[in-house]
Amino acid sequence: MPGQLFDNALNQPGMPFPLLKVLVHSRAMNFLRGKRILLGVSGGIAAYKSAELVRQLRVAGAFVRVVMTPAASEFITARTFQALSGERVWCDWSDDRTAMEHIELARWAETILVAPATADTLARLAQGRADDLLAAVCLASNAPLAVAPAMNQAMWRHAATQHNVLVMQQRGVSVLGPASGAQACGETGPGRMLEPVELVEHLSASFANGLLAGLKVVVSAGPTREPLDPVRFFSNRSSGKMGYAVARAAREAGALVDLVSGPVVLESPAGVDCVRVETAAEMHREVMARMADCDLYIGAAAVADYRPLSPAGDKIKKQEQTRSVELEPVPDILAAVAALEQRPLCVGFAAETGRLEEYAQKKRIQKGVEMIAANRVGKGLGFETDDNELLLVWDGGSCLLERDHKPILARRLIEQIAALYARLAKSKSGSKPVEHHAKHSA
Repeated sequence: MPGQLFDNALNQPGMPFPLLKVLVHSRAMNFLRGKRILLGVSGGIAAYKSAELVRQLRVAGAFVRVVMTPAASEFITARTFQALSGERVWCDWSDDRTAMEHIELARWAETILVAPATADTLARLAQGRADDLLAAVCLASNAPLAVAPAMNQAMWRHAATQHNVLVMQQRGVSVLGPASGAQACGETGPGRMLEPVELVEHLSASFANGLLAGLKVVVSAGPTREPLDPVRFFSNRSSGKMGYAVARAAREAGALVDLVSGPVVLESPAGVDCVRVETAAEMHREVMARMADCDLYIGAAAVADYRPLSPAGDKIKKQEQTRSVELEPVPDILAAVAALEQRPLCVGFAAETGRLEEYAQKKRIQKGVEMIAANRVGKGLGFETDDNELLLVWDGGSCLLERDHKPILARRLIEQIAALYARLAKSKSGSKPVEHHAKHSA
């Protein structure tokens, strides 16, 4: 559908959600699923577009929280945003509960978008003021900040506004728009807020990078299940959240990603080829089948170390006496990949309860891999949690990725892996990684 026709159709009242979803995803790869977007709404007539923006972000799979300035409440109600976002809406300092919530909101956000951003809002952000909740959140957050200006064309062209915009751009703020056209005041010129679909595309693209552009990446994630009988199995507490976040982050980094997943209750990441398995043997088979053209293997799965030697064909009936089960070791997937003659760069994971760096380095050497990402389990970290902390170790170095939400941590991990990949590729000019990079980029 041509661009303008597409935009007109997308903004028609009553647009069915399934069709909206098709339209949003047809324009560009969607990297917004699971992302936490904080939307700041300031007081301008373009605030009515922000309601549709929230709706499109939610359809794209993002979590959205809205902070309104007092002036914004004169154009659109908080109840509208609450209904569309499914979240509480923050409306400045008048609510006693916001005493420290500007800090919580600042830490929650993966990115902040102010849309519309009026001339007054741009001025206060450029000056670093914190005299309302939205400005305070922007000042307190380390998340990327984007603004979508919306104002009269003369206000936009004024030297003071242009100076404020330049100051913000020099600080790394993304200025999205404005567009030109007819304005509510009856004048024509630059100052229209970009349409919601354009802002959604900009936000999605902001999560993409080319750190692994063109590389083939295989990620294993989740637990495995080793059957004891047709009803029972041995497994572990892995939820697969970290591995899935890593696969998503690798895709955002431009890689072609295959995800070999154990049994989890997670949706496959967009743009990632996902195959689901049950046992360690099945995971071993599927991983090894993907190694011929693989540049990078990230073994984030919690693979069983042992399996019952002789699983029962029928359900084992409960008995009063104790029962012994003979176990045998399962294939070591990470070591098998690392032992290949033509092999990818290998990154393994290690879940430990203590002596993290010692055990991580020991595992790295034993498995013969380039990097181990070790995490301490328990106390709200590791298995079945939304947060994690990783200690990365490699030959001659280490790095602590401090506690954060797993999607954010996964992107930081991919940055470190990409840096290691680049260093090794540079030191081994003409090696497999360099050749594969060229092949997949062609």
